[in-house]
Amino acid sequence: MASILCVALNPSIDLANETDRVVPTKKVRIRNQRQNIGGGGVNVARVVAELGERPDLLVMSGGATGEVFLDAVRQLPVNLHTIPIDGAIRVAFMVKETETGQEYRFVPEGPVVSQEEYGEALRFLAQATADYIIVSGSLPRGLPKDAYGEMARICAAKDTRFILDASGEALAEALKVGGLFMIKPSLDELEGIVGRSLDEKGAVAAAQELIGQGSVKYVCISMAREGALLVTDEGAIKVPSFAVPVGSTVGAGDSFVGGMVWALTNGYPLEDAFRLGVAAGAATVMSPGTELCRREDVFTLYEHGDAAFRDGEPVVR
Repeated sequence: MASILCVALNPSIDLANETDRVVPTKKVRIRNQRQNIGGGGVNVARVVAELGERPDLLVMSGGATGEVFLDAVRQLPVNLHTIPIDGAIRVAFMVKETETGQEYRFVPEGPVVSQEEYGEALRFLAQATADYIIVSGSLPRGLPKDAYGEMARICAAKDTRFILDASGEALAEALKVGGLFMIKPSLDELEGIVGRSLDEKGAVAAAQELIGQGSVKYVCISMAREGALLVTDEGAIKVPSFAVPVGSTVGAGDSFVGGMVWALTNGYPLEDAFRLGVAAGAATVMSPGTELCRREDVFTLYEHGDAAFRDGEPVVR
């Protein structure tokens, strides 16, 4: 069985709430508050654990919120590795407006991380023996824009499959280093990397340019209601989006990555692993707040499609 290490340099405590309507200046009374731990790499690890594996999880944690965060992580079936930092873990806040179904997300920048603290993360990665290293989420303040690129160099030097789910300069700098196993940009994020507008055909061509340059082996492109594309050097596979009842879209992309990597480590062929990843993302959309996917929902979608969840309920495509 291949091993998985998930990395979250800027994790969070996520608070999800509901209200009838968000209005300016007046007090907005919220209800049904749910608290979960989050940040890209943390969410990926949660999904891998939910699907039945025990991943390693590397996090940076500090402050009083860090203690709350670590207490929650210790309840999960993961192997936790912590790099202490001086700054406090951020608290993100999400409100769902029940009258409209709209979500409002308030995501702080997070703490400043020192070069010494960052160096500890690099040393950990250099010694890690995982078959897959998944780095997901934003860079914390204080880190250079090529921080993920340096992690890519470390993984390439020891032939580890490095998966990066990031955006903007952080992703662009890592692609300059090359040798990545997989990236998962949205269509908008891919447009930002290549500097031009893209339709579906253009997105495939742009992804294959990156592959041809040696930047990355596989590119998974999320296109919201249009589904998702898996692009390789041989072509592209498209999976339509699932029509499922909508709970929340928070963490759907992380769930896709977690589901796909879980499938790869369990011997699924690439295309089947991609389809299971799409199912995991859709299963998370069905869940309220920041709860992510349930294992039974993932496999129901993967094996039987979305018809099992319609039953006259509102759906999204």
